[in-house]
Amino acid sequence: MSKVFLVTGGNKGIGKEIVKQLGLHGHTVYLGARNVEEGRNIAEAFEASGLDVRFVYIDLTDVNSQKEAADHIKSKSGLLDGLINNAGMINDFDLASSVSLESLRETFETNYFGTVMVTQNMLSLLRAGERKVIVNVSTGLGSMAMHGDPSWPFHGTNPLAYNSSKAALNMFTVLLAKELRAEGFRVNSVSPGWIATDLGGEQAPGTPEEGAAIAVECALEGNDSQTGLFRTTGGTIPW
Repeated sequence: MSKVFLVTGGNKGIGKEIVKQLGLHGHTVYLGARNVEEGRNIAEAFEASGLDVRFVYIDLTDVNSQKEAADHIKSKSGLLDGLINNAGMINDFDLASSVSLESLRETFETNYFGTVMVTQNMLSLLRAGERKVIVNVSTGLGSMAMHGDPSWPFHGTNPLAYNSSKAALNMFTVLLAKELRAEGFRVNSVSPGWIATDLGGEQAPGTPEEGAAIAVECALEGNDSQTGLFRTTGGTIPW
């Protein structure tokens, strides 16, 4: 049976591929993006190929846009079965000793504050849905345990703003999963791996198709699957 999903940052990279894969499974997908022209064009292209993809304007730094997006989805579909919080950004690779306050604030505004606010604004729609799934797209760079392992291949990748914003997102996942467990929600963080996108860079070995797989897997699992995990393809990541 067709379900209804919202994917933030769905106009490019991993987000675009998540939208496509959910659509290919026969589900209704709201492609959330702040770039109206690009988002609408991509949604229309997916629709032309036979997928039920619908554009909705949403900006993680604009709470009013999030509330309007929730109202729009409610008027058209009445509910959400799943929310994939994919939108994120990185603006520099500055280290802990030199990162600017401006960079920290800008990064947290999107990667953490914005994601928390989007989730809160979509909760009533998710409570009305059958699947009740929230997937937060994180990164292994947000794992404090992995950063403590000198043998980890990414041990030297230390941009404070980005890494700490994703570590905060992981804490949001853990606490929200505990809070909503009794209501039947499944809330998980996922790491897509090092993927060739605007954020990951052209030198990354993984494709957007590969990066989207774990988020789609979490979104489509049955209601008896686990919650409160940090998942990646083939296993889990320590917090």
